[in-house]
Amino acid sequence: MTIQTLTESQQQALLSAARAAQRQAYAPYSRYPVGAAVLDDLGRIHAGCNVENAAYPEGVCAEASALSAMVLAGSTRARAVLVVGNGGKNHSAWTTPCGGCRQKLREFGAPDLPILCANDETTGPSYTLVQLLPEGFGPDHLGAQA
Repeated sequence: MTIQTLTESQQQALLSAARAAQRQAYAPYSRYPVGAAVLDDLGRIHAGCNVENAAYPEGVCAEASALSAMVLAGSTRARAVLVVGNGGKNHSAWTTPCGGCRQKLREFGAPDLPILCANDETTGPSYTLVQLLPEGFGPDHLGAQA
């Protein structure tokens, strides 16, 4: 699936789920709530939010949370991802998955996995996973099929 093959209703459903998840984020330390939504290979949407912890490395990113929900629901193939965050002064910077989440997405998504960005006001740029994680290491390097 490419960004161009996502239907308008799929994009809107991803956006709605990610924004709803962002509102549930637990971000008392960074005050940077993030929501994510993953469209799986069965057409279902799984949402997640970031959950911080006083011991900083123990927190969970929104994308990892959404992927966990997808796996719990029985799927291991992501078809599209939408991330909502309000970065930068006056929301001038778009939130993309962090390096660790890019690697987690690589486990469940193809190089052409569409990753869309939004904030609480508008939608932003779109990328493919290979644009955000060029030459990424994945299951195929180990002879495995995710």
